Formats: sequence, structure tokens, C-alpha cells
Amino acid sequence: MFKRILLKLSGEALMGGLDYGTDPGRVHAIACEIAAIHRRGVEVAIVVGGGNIYRGLAAAARGMDRATGDYMGMLATVLNALALQDALEKERVATRVQSAITISEVAEPYIRRRAIRHLEKRRIVIFAAGTGNPFFTTDTAAALRAAELHAEVILMAKNGIEGVYTADPAVDANADFIPEITHKDALTRGLQVMDSTAFALCMDNNLPIVVFNMADGRNIDKIVSGERVGTLVRT
Repeated sequence: MFKRILLKLSGEALMGGLDYGTDPGRVHAIACEIAAIHRRGVEVAIVVGGGNIYRGLAAAARGMDRATGDYMGMLATVLNALALQDALEKERVATRVQSAITISEVAEPYIRRRAIRHLEKRRIVIFAAGTGNPFFTTDTAAALRAAELHAEVILMAKNGIEGVYTADPAVDANADFIPEITHKDALTRGLQVMDSTAFALCMDNNLPIVVFNMADGRNIDKIVSGERVGTLVRT
């Protein structure tokens, strides 16, 4: 169904049953899922969040300047990217980490043409450090990188949530599942799929988004096979 996808992984998806931090077993399971679709010929780019690490630093960051806290979050995404790279390479999948902030000892700098070349050479590319700028989320980074790389779809992996609902299903038992919605409607209704800047980028570039539950190990494979999973957001 898709030749090139961008997978947005939240940091929380890497926690497993932990309160914060990275669960090696969960990272390995995710790496196996990604490696399986890569072997089927799908070009895979990944933007990873840092919530699992930053959650443990939240108390320390309280009262900090916003920009300082955001830079700490960017560094957390680099740690997650390296953990995921290691797990993917253990599955014998060539992987490159590109960082939006310069950490030349452990990651390449983000260069659009180089990233595209990696994908064409059958390498998975993991983008770390968001956009490299404070005040922008990793959701915005995912939308930006997807547009730059001409990805056909953004797969938004959620931790234990099946897709988009009319309200937070963890809070409101009467929340209704939404199988399909437009970018504009999601923005107008204030549905918390991704931040408004990321939504606007997707809408302007006609980028569809599939919001799905990462806990089901078959979902990524189903989506790239053309099956309807989770919620489809499109223009």
C-alpha cells in the first residue's frame, strides 16, 4: 500500500510497564515489527519522542526556562533513537540516526538529501532532537520530516489508545471512537491527535495520518498492507 512511511513513536511507547525510562523488551518488540515491514520493501523513517525519559526529569525541570526544558527533551529523544537503532541493528537492519542538534560522535547531522539517499539504499533513518528548536514538539518534527522526505503517510503510534476519540477515553467512558476525520475538523474540535502546528503542516501538504495502537504488534503490518486500522486523518 505504501512505499515510504514516517512512523512517529512517542517516548511512552518505549516504556513498557515502567513508570519512566526504556524497557529493553518493548524496544526489541517494536524493532521486530519495524524490521518486518522493512523486509517487505517499505522505506521507513522514524521520529521518536522523549516523554519516557523526560517524565523522570519533570520535577527537576519544573520552574526552568521553557527553552532549557525543551533542549533537555531533545537530548532525551537522542537516547531513545540510539536505543532503537541498536535494537534494529540486532535484527540486521541497516539504520542511521540523524540529529537536528549536532552530536557528531553518535549521530549524523540532519541533511535532507542524505536522509533520502539512506532510504533509497534500504536503510532505516531515525530522526532525533525534534526540529532542533525549542517551542516545537516532536509531532511538528514528524510532520516536517514527512513533508521533506515525500512520505506517503504518517503513522502516529499511540500507547494503548486505538485511535482518535471525541474525548479522552481514559477520563470519559462515553467517548466515541472516530474512524475517519479531516485535518480541519480535528483542529476545529480540538482533538488531541497532534499539536496544531503539526496539523497545519499536514493539512497544507495533504499528508494523511493514521493514528493507531502500538500495543498490538500486528497493526503496522496491517496498515502497510492496506487494512483499515485506527483512525484515518486526511484532507
